[in-house]
Amino acid sequence: MKNPEDLRSHRWYGGDELRNFSHRSRTRQLGLNPEEHLGKPVIGILNTWSDINPCHQHLRERAEQVKRGVWQAGGYPLEFPVATLSETFQKPTPMLYRNLLAMETEEILRSYPLDGAVLMGGCDKTTPALLMGAASAGLPALFVPAGPMLRGHWRDETLGSGTDLWKYWDDRRAGLIGDAELAELENGLARSPGHCMTMGTASTMTSAAEAMGLTLPGAAAIPAVDSAHQRMAAASGARAVAMVWEDLTISRVLCGEAYADAITTVLALGGSTNALIHLIAMAGRSGIPLRPGDFDAAARRVPVLANIRPGGAYLMEDFYYAGGLRGLLSRLTGLLHLDRLTVSGRTFGDTLRDARVHNDDVIRTLDDPVAAEAGVAVLRGNLAPDGAVIKHLSAAPDLLRHTGPAVVFEDYRDLKRRINDPDLPVTKDSVLVLRGSGPIGGPGMPEYGMLPIPDRLLAKGVRDLVRISDARMSGTSYGACVLHVAPESAVGGPLALVRDGDLVTLDVPGRLLRLEVEEGELARRRAQWVQPARRFERGYGALYSEHVTQADLGCDFGFLARTGGNPEPDPR
Repeated sequence: MKNPEDLRSHRWYGGDELRNFSHRSRTRQLGLNPEEHLGKPVIGILNTWSDINPCHQHLRERAEQVKRGVWQAGGYPLEFPVATLSETFQKPTPMLYRNLLAMETEEILRSYPLDGAVLMGGCDKTTPALLMGAASAGLPALFVPAGPMLRGHWRDETLGSGTDLWKYWDDRRAGLIGDAELAELENGLARSPGHCMTMGTASTMTSAAEAMGLTLPGAAAIPAVDSAHQRMAAASGARAVAMVWEDLTISRVLCGEAYADAITTVLALGGSTNALIHLIAMAGRSGIPLRPGDFDAAARRVPVLANIRPGGAYLMEDFYYAGGLRGLLSRLTGLLHLDRLTVSGRTFGDTLRDARVHNDDVIRTLDDPVAAEAGVAVLRGNLAPDGAVIKHLSAAPDLLRHTGPAVVFEDYRDLKRRINDPDLPVTKDSVLVLRGSGPIGGPGMPEYGMLPIPDRLLAKGVRDLVRISDARMSGTSYGACVLHVAPESAVGGPLALVRDGDLVTLDVPGRLLRLEVEEGELARRRAQWVQPARRFERGYGALYSEHVTQADLGCDFGFLARTGGNPEPDPR
């Protein structure tokens, strides 16, 4: 247990030097007496709220509840607005700015008089960014997930944001619904604060954070507008104060076993393919080697128990009332590391001790899983030497072994321009290939991977095609979409060499992605290939393009992922 004089913030506010005097004077300028927090843990509340992030529109209020918990526990809260990374509105993709928020998080925690932190996020990239930065900073910290929004509704149907957006948009393109129905759907898809209520990237990553022990038990699935979410926020503020006194730093929680349990959790949930990139990046900040192959190995032994869209039938609100993540994990204890520490101060196993499942159709039993093996596979072959990913649980089964001719698009603009060209040589057997959409080529690896099916095929009832890209796709998406092809085309990966008509083989059971072209011909094409010009000439975009790693390494910046420490600032 720490003494008040041991607090990191004491170096700013205590003592009898000029800078200490200055800090106390400026505190009075804020309308506060230094005596109110001298000797108390100072807790930074990093809030990703903004007016343009609907997933986080309630976090302004939740920050006040976190503060209440901090005050009640004898701490002193300080709120910091940080980058919001709104999944819907930020272009070309918030993935481009994940590392920027991670850098901001790390440097705020390092440079201000903070003893601990509460991290507030939930929209897709905010969770990994906040946790990456906190892992690098090393202070006591815990995460408050934004929580899923309420179910959507349209007429007598229950809607899931993202998943049903794609479905009904294709219905409209196929002529099955019209503008009037689409306008009604627009009003019903997203009807409360909170992130997507399907098992998209947001719920996948907040669940992973809980499984790693970085939230209070049961936090991830609480609907954003449920009063339990307010109580969780206040309890998190109080717990952050206790973590400071206990010197329970995030590095004591983020062990290798925590990452292994996060992988198990993501797979059992039927979670987003984006989790591979984010967890690999987070593990890099913890100095723990993690690669796509670790997910593939785990996928062969982990069943899918969460019957949640897009791979299942229900939504996150149903999941919460069925027992939530604790209920699901209580059925997987034989695959988990139960003795490791969590931010609650208790072991992981202890946090699951009284968990219950109240609906066996929402959270399946081991004897009746949604799928006996997890629905994510990592593919390799001459088209993806460093790997590619497919969420085959959400793909048409007849496409999981398929060979067909490639229809190639140079980038997303080319795709949008030509996908419905009547002269495009595309059939139900074609393999759509999109390049120029990776970390550098995108830029930022946008969620272009669920390539649209041509209108004329939709009209004939074709609802899935094999699609291959170096892009990502939304966790709410579905289809036979091969993603994260590494290395990407913009740096000379084999995807850059594919031509129209080349036969491409996808074999998910065999974990194979192969271009059926002789090596001699590929060598000739490689010799003729010209690297495209970088999109950014200056600024953050240039920094990103010069330092981002490929998908199999987590798309972090190399200088952030490497080992080594930074000196503590001298506040005197």
